[in-house]
Amino acid sequence: MNAALRRALVSAVGLVLTLSMTAACGKAAGAKSDSSSAAGDPNAIGLLLPENASSVRYESFDRPYIEAKVKALCAQCKVLYNNAEGSAAKQKQQFDTLLAQGVKVIVLDPYNAKSTQDWVQEAAAKGVKVIAYDRLAAGPIAAYTSFDNEKVGELQGRALLDALGAQAADADIVMIDGDEADPNAADFKTGAHKVLDGKVKKVVYEQSGQWDPVVAGQKISAAVTEFGKNGFQAVYSANDGMAAAIITQLKGAGIKVPVGGQDASLDAIQRIVAGDQAYTIYKAYRPQAEAAAELAVALLQGKDVKTIATASVDSATAKNIPTKLLDAKIVTKDTIASTVLADGTYKASDICTADYAAACAAAGLK
Repeated sequence: MNAALRRALVSAVGLVLTLSMTAACGKAAGAKSDSSSAAGDPNAIGLLLPENASSVRYESFDRPYIEAKVKALCAQCKVLYNNAEGSAAKQKQQFDTLLAQGVKVIVLDPYNAKSTQDWVQEAAAKGVKVIAYDRLAAGPIAAYTSFDNEKVGELQGRALLDALGAQAADADIVMIDGDEADPNAADFKTGAHKVLDGKVKKVVYEQSGQWDPVVAGQKISAAVTEFGKNGFQAVYSANDGMAAAIITQLKGAGIKVPVGGQDASLDAIQRIVAGDQAYTIYKAYRPQAEAAAELAVALLQGKDVKTIATASVDSATAKNIPTKLLDAKIVTKDTIASTVLADGTYKASDICTADYAAACAAAGLK
């Protein structure tokens, strides 16, 4: 073999190895993110959810329900999913990646809804339709699906009054609200005050827990320090993740008062069974997720979404956004069977693990 031929063979082998290593690296990178493998796919739908620490709902319910419904409606469609893990900056990067990949429809549950106006405007300029999911993102949104969040707050307030019973008129209340950057949190707070104001003695302490259980625990500890063990008679918590931390702190301080939450997370249902949490708010995940999937597929196929989103809402940055709103329900120990069990969100065996078997038996849960 002459020298020139040997050099040619060495170069060819080197090229094959380089291409193989590049392909392997690309595959490894793709394994880390669902949205790295379908650049330019005309049947791809982006799905961006906000966090996975304060609420388990997004990974356990929203994502799988959306993916399953999209597949049922459009066999060739695929969902490119990412979770912001509680970071607006990370979610912006994920959104930009979807735009760069040529995705034409994005379902966005914004971690910080106020920060999205420029994102959504950029998407619209590129012909990309953005569906606001659960939270009403800023900017020219193509459609929106959520619950009537002010009514959710009203349900929270009503459930807290019910938990207090005859003591309500003389009760001082602590309120740990959601993140002030979240428009839903403002709606929950407004709805709760609409019911509680004038029906309880006073809201003596109100702070944002930022949807963070650690922060919520710190806030309730500060309230205990300021007002003492007998200084309040109930706690409003905007969601179940914060309620868990609040209840832990109250137990440590030897305080037992009604505490409510929202999201009907499994651990919250178990706390309700055990008598540690008074109530939660059940927002059926499947109908909301399936509505988002229906809207996404319709937009991808160029159909009019107003047959699905029959209402409309205005945001601070857009008017007459096609909207589908759903209803929520209060869950107490007496209504577990008729809500989360009846809908198939959980089975009794999910709730009634060994630690809760006796409490379940006492509550008649089978």
